[in-house]
Amino acid sequence: MIPDQARRTDTIKLSAPQKSGFWEIAVLYEDEHLLALDKPPLLLSSPDRYDPERPNLMKLLHRDIERGAPWARKRALTYLMNAHRLDFETSGVMLLAKTKAVLVALADLFGSEKPVKTYLALVHGVASQTFEVDAKLGMHPARPGFVRVDEKEGKRSRTQFSVREYFDGFSLVECRPLTGRTHQIRVHLKHAGHPIVGDETYGGRPLLLSSFKAGYRLKPKQTERPLIATTALHAEALRLVHPVTGGTVDIRAALPKDFSVGLKYLRRFVSKARENPLDRASR
Repeated sequence: MIPDQARRTDTIKLSAPQKSGFWEIAVLYEDEHLLALDKPPLLLSSPDRYDPERPNLMKLLHRDIERGAPWARKRALTYLMNAHRLDFETSGVMLLAKTKAVLVALADLFGSEKPVKTYLALVHGVASQTFEVDAKLGMHPARPGFVRVDEKEGKRSRTQFSVREYFDGFSLVECRPLTGRTHQIRVHLKHAGHPIVGDETYGGRPLLLSSFKAGYRLKPKQTERPLIATTALHAEALRLVHPVTGGTVDIRAALPKDFSVGLKYLRRFVSKARENPLDRASR
């Protein structure tokens, strides 16, 4: 029997041996209707239209359900579908429905913008304490998979931002997307002049310890690795009205280890401010 709400120590183990892939995925929340997982970075949520053979979370879950893997068998699962997606690079809370009826109800909820999704992003530059980007987004006509601001033909897209922590040259930003467009947070932050650290697609540079630690020395014949292995964007929390019980559900996912390490080094070696120094200077 699965308890009404799964313990945080519960995990689902998935593998793709032909791609040398193995993932141990934490269960963040579970009841008889919903399953929330902590999606790791560098794993697709669903099949890639350009390369369907790449491992993706939903295909791996469905495969295990079909073959009766232990994690699926103990839950007696016959159906599981994602209510939303996270980018390949993005980690954090991903919500799934255990029945088609619950999936339909979740689709209605997400379409109404009622669920509150909170992301954390480490960005370049000193951002305003709070700001909002309301800019339509559309796919680039000549670059597959690339999204751009397109006020003429793009779809309505709106994101609210607030800074949690300032560093010299960086800001840790809380992001609340009010719509759910592909790459929305990443493109809106680039549009605001603050690309996400490590997001090479949209102008972000890697976070290198050598760039801010005085006296940093790399051993001969070694190549420095970024402190954060991928785009520094994490789906931290999801709050929604339960589609069956009507109660409020709050789901949270801790930062990936490398993201936490990157912040640790910034806090140790980079000067901090409690507020935007530009805002303070204008008073």
